[in-house]
Amino acid sequence: MNALALKGPYRAAARLHRRALWALPLLAAAGLAVVIGLRAWAVPGPGATPYDGYGFLQISMQYAGRGLLFLPAVVGAFVAGPLISRERESGTWRLALTQSADPRTWLRVKVLLAAATAGLGSAALIGVYRIGWTRVADTYRLTWADRGAYEASGPVLVGYCLLAVALGALVGQLVRRTLPAMAVAGLSTGAVMWTVGSLRWSILPVTTTTMPLNGNPAQQAPASAFITDTGLVTGSGERLPEYACWARTQSLRDCPGDMNVTSWYTEFHPASHYWPTQLIETSLALALAALAFYAALRLVRTGRP
Repeated sequence: MNALALKGPYRAAARLHRRALWALPLLAAAGLAVVIGLRAWAVPGPGATPYDGYGFLQISMQYAGRGLLFLPAVVGAFVAGPLISRERESGTWRLALTQSADPRTWLRVKVLLAAATAGLGSAALIGVYRIGWTRVADTYRLTWADRGAYEASGPVLVGYCLLAVALGALVGQLVRRTLPAMAVAGLSTGAVMWTVGSLRWSILPVTTTTMPLNGNPAQQAPASAFITDTGLVTGSGERLPEYACWARTQSLRDCPGDMNVTSWYTEFHPASHYWPTQLIETSLALALAALAFYAALRLVRTGRP
């Protein structure tokens, strides 16, 4: 155990922020106990309601997924505020520089300690979430592509937490006041997640299928697919909204002859796109994290006070 113990500046930093660093492990342990209890209580059935075990597990997983969406922003705010800016604001960081530690070492210790905690903690929370989510997957708001369930069930959450650490380190040096730094880092992390999330389903090409107008468009894609668009196709290949005929005939399939509608089309992502999208998005988050950390180190090397 002595070989695994933290030494030098890492030990000092861990002792200083030990309460905050224990937050994620304790949250994961508590979540594991709750999820195991809910799974034992949950019995799937067609008549499940929010008041029985299965329905309560569904609702719990919905809220848990949405809650974990905010985890990277919280991590970024903590790193920017209490971890970096507060020591800069109070001047206590200069004490570390008197203990044979240069500014870059001081920053590196802070970032690596936060990254290890955030990475391992978020990975544990993903594991806990998946234990509950796999029992209720593919139900309302809990499909593999739903916002919240998608992030909380895969490595992309770890990537965003590590990106939040790097952004927090950068913002913490640029904004030397604790509360403003926390706000900027949290909002910056959230903005990156929202931007990438809005482009997520453009990474891989969609699958497109067509069927005759008298067919059922709901049967064009597998039940597990994430449908991105559906509509009508004319004889010339033009695409129309799915309710284009309804506006004139009050029927989805009874289209006027002058519209020349010939078939339905559906665009979707199959469930097999889940892991490739997760890995590509995680790689992008890690690349942005590396750039942010490099910029933070550059600020130190250029002698920014």
